[in-house]
Amino acid sequence: MDKSDYKKGVLYIILSAFCFALMNLFIRLTGDVPTMQKCFFRNLFALFIAVFTLWRAGIPFRPGKGNIKYLVIRSLSGGLGMMCNFYAVDHMAISDASMLNKLSPFFAVVFSAWILKEKANRYEWGAVITAFIGMLFVVKPSFSLEALPAFAGVAGGLGAGIAYAFVRKLGMRGENSMIVVAFFSGFTTLMLTPNIILNYSPMTARQWIFLILTGLAAAGGQIGITSAYSKAPAKEISVYDFSIVIFAAVLGFIFLGQIPDWLSVIGYVIIITTAAVKWYFTVKAPSEKTG
Repeated sequence: MDKSDYKKGVLYIILSAFCFALMNLFIRLTGDVPTMQKCFFRNLFALFIAVFTLWRAGIPFRPGKGNIKYLVIRSLSGGLGMMCNFYAVDHMAISDASMLNKLSPFFAVVFSAWILKEKANRYEWGAVITAFIGMLFVVKPSFSLEALPAFAGVAGGLGAGIAYAFVRKLGMRGENSMIVVAFFSGFTTLMLTPNIILNYSPMTARQWIFLILTGLAAAGGQIGITSAYSKAPAKEISVYDFSIVIFAAVLGFIFLGQIPDWLSVIGYVIIITTAAVKWYFTVKAPSEKTG
């Protein structure tokens, strides 16, 4: 892999993490707007931005031959994952919700082995298991309804992991990253349209402003993550995606007064350390031997 592509992938994924942390903050600041309504407008605004970007670049919306089925699967899994993530952000600390959503790289390892035939080694499989142990500290599973947002957060990470595996596949097939973003935004907007027609809830000017900011931040995050995984394999750059937890924790403390409990912090440390170790044994160590 070209070193410049690797550096671009790292930069894109860190910028994406910051944008998604902002998105989670804006979701929370929107207030008591129904979750599905937030999802609808997040994708509608992101769709406008993606279509405008394609138009400015003079790129026709013409997916590559044979890519439609992969775009649909990417959009369906990513859309369901997004809904679960929005629900989690609405009902728990945004740093916790962000961390659970960022289990997606570990899910991506699992699904990349199946979808892309990118074989994971023992360190990667060990990392997946250890990450799930860390997840338990954040979720703090119980049989009460209070655990529902945490499980929704895990489901969001699962959906995102499947989606990113297909983003990588589309990138390998030469699909334009902005077409992937536009298709996803359009698909999910259409998917949520019946709900918005039947269950629309009036919003204040303040809520509209934060929803627009949510859409802008989401578009930035989506463009960044799509560009990142188009430049480099998930296993080589996904460790940098965990910077979202730092961004979310800082934003949550400054604007919402949220402080993660000690069990969540232990979970963060386990998952982030696991990601770093996985990255070292699958990327850094082999490159040192060959270098």
